[in-house]
Amino acid sequence: MNRPATPLLDRVSVPADLKNFSSDQLKRLAEELRAETIDAVSGTGGHLGASLGVVELTVAVHAVFDTPDDRLIWDVGHQAYPHKILTGRRDRIRTLRQGGGLSGFTRRSESEYDPFGAAHSSTSISAGLGMAIARDLKGDDRHVIAIIGDGAMSAGMAYEAMNNAGASKANLIVILNDNDMSIAPPVGAMSAYLSRLISSRPFLSLRDLMARVAKRFPAPLERAARRADEYARGLLTGGTLFEELGFYYVGPVDGHDLDHLLPVLRNLRDTDHAGPILLHVVTQKGKGYAPAEASADKYHGVQKFNVVTGEQAKAPPGPPSFTKVFANALIAEAEADDRIVAINAAMPAGTGMDAFAKKFPRR
Repeated sequence: MNRPATPLLDRVSVPADLKNFSSDQLKRLAEELRAETIDAVSGTGGHLGASLGVVELTVAVHAVFDTPDDRLIWDVGHQAYPHKILTGRRDRIRTLRQGGGLSGFTRRSESEYDPFGAAHSSTSISAGLGMAIARDLKGDDRHVIAIIGDGAMSAGMAYEAMNNAGASKANLIVILNDNDMSIAPPVGAMSAYLSRLISSRPFLSLRDLMARVAKRFPAPLERAARRADEYARGLLTGGTLFEELGFYYVGPVDGHDLDHLLPVLRNLRDTDHAGPILLHVVTQKGKGYAPAEASADKYHGVQKFNVVTGEQAKAPPGPPSFTKVFANALIAEAEADDRIVAINAAMPAGTGMDAFAKKFPRR
């Protein structure tokens, strides 16, 4: 089968090449990048759905920030295939997860654009905080951006890192890729306008000024002013949880609309802010490929597949997987002992717990 036509993507060797593209060209580039990702993974297998969901976000971040000097950290790595294509590894993308080929995750030894090796989830904010503090100790001037998926936000490690980041007032940008739990949906033009407004230099400067003015009032009035500020922004954006952890919340933003993403990211890049910022983007797993959109779980991790039909190749015959053996053994034990319950790592199918849940829904 012929590979997709990618005239704009063919002009990209490194992310710096994106600086010369207009907004309309970046939109077309995103379409080509999505087609290239689908074509590559169809021949290698891998994590497809999450990568398709961050195509526009990947293009926007690399177009706005100066990677690799600015540090970009991907949580887990399931979503990093488009990132690999844009960062000098396109010629090897069809070796993904093959012997001697590209890793299925970010890998420091593979590229200077991978400042942190990710496999297990929920580590990106901790890594980003460490890099941000190291930057400040060295007196360097660079941005640190951590992109974390919503599944990873269910782990305590992520909240511990956010708590420490808020307490340290580190200049760190965390992008929450909300593609499943839908904290709050983007609501079109009004959401985009508010996000641009509250991420802008005038708004942040005014907020800082009001905070300094409030401190000149007696303590009760200062506390009341702070609560009023938090309440007002909570009503507008729904970011109260992150604000309580010490983050300045921006969003939600449509993660597939570059007209929304680009100006907000530029604001965050250009505005001096004392403390961490959380940008909440809402995306769709499998975006742009109908079979993956229709069945996010089935296309989270895939075998080789037919791009036209979406039909996946059957795995070669062999011994049962560890996951299958584990699930069957646990079910057998639970049948003999009704005190056994199962706790899974936020991914029942990947841990074999979907079979347990079907057999023992209350346990």
